[in-house]
Amino acid sequence: MAVNNSLAKQQNKKMDFGMYLTQDAAKQQINKLLGGQAGTRFISSIVSAVQANPVLQECTNTSILSAALQGEALKLSPSPQLGQFYMVPFNNKKKEVKEAQFQLGYKGYIQLAKRSGVYKKLHVISIKEGELISYDPLEEELEVSLIEDDLLREVAPTIGYYAMFREHNGYEHSMYWSKKKMMAHADRYSAAFNAKDLERLERGEIPEKDLWKYSSFWYKDFDAMAHKTMLRQLISKWGTMSVEMVQAIDADMAVIREDGTADYVEAEETVKDNVVAEQEAETTKQKQPVQESAESPETSVEDDFFNQ
Repeated sequence: MAVNNSLAKQQNKKMDFGMYLTQDAAKQQINKLLGGQAGTRFISSIVSAVQANPVLQECTNTSILSAALQGEALKLSPSPQLGQFYMVPFNNKKKEVKEAQFQLGYKGYIQLAKRSGVYKKLHVISIKEGELISYDPLEEELEVSLIEDDLLREVAPTIGYYAMFREHNGYEHSMYWSKKKMMAHADRYSAAFNAKDLERLERGEIPEKDLWKYSSFWYKDFDAMAHKTMLRQLISKWGTMSVEMVQAIDADMAVIREDGTADYVEAEETVKDNVVAEQEAETTKQKQPVQESAESPETSVEDDFFNQ
């Protein structure tokens, strides 16, 4: 029985992601989109992203590759430091496997908007305590007095968020959300976030031993997630969207299949060791949970990939 169990575990063991990329099926999928030096760069960046985020290593190899290819098709980088897009692990309850979802970062929105050539100006900013004088949503007029000292401004509490765009044709639009409204939005659409917990965290009331439970980026960098929300709301509702932007928003928070279709899987929340961006599920009223941790490093395969 022990021998049979051991054999079953070996058979069910997930293939190393680096080795998977050397398989013919993976090569063909990548070569449909790119090759040569571009392929080498892609392989290097995707393997580095997986190595930097071990939580991805339990996801199916096909979903990781498809999420990365979606980002590559949009000419965005998977580097967590750049924050253009993320490959976020979720549990697919129906298939009983972990899959990587493509998730657009707020800097990805900015890149796509700039690239479209439509926007003359695009801006999003956190408004700090004491800066807001008035905001008229009917006239879209914001009056603020910004803190001049950058260091003081950086540590000042955030009270709201402002975003605006101006297109080359002269059309412009802006919006302001209070932090209270943003917290209510995150509380409604993010499975890993609770507004009361954020308030407790900001007051230092969470015991150090429990801090690992609050690794969602809504807790780690609320302002960055709020900036993404503002840009998404602003551009998708009032802006002119390029084909690339429509494609990116449609693919956001989905598992991308090999045929290019998007599958919005239901996921199960786990939180420990979560170091990737949290989902902003604005396309559904049902909260979708987060990611799980994994183990084992990946190996470099750029040279082997194109050595046919």
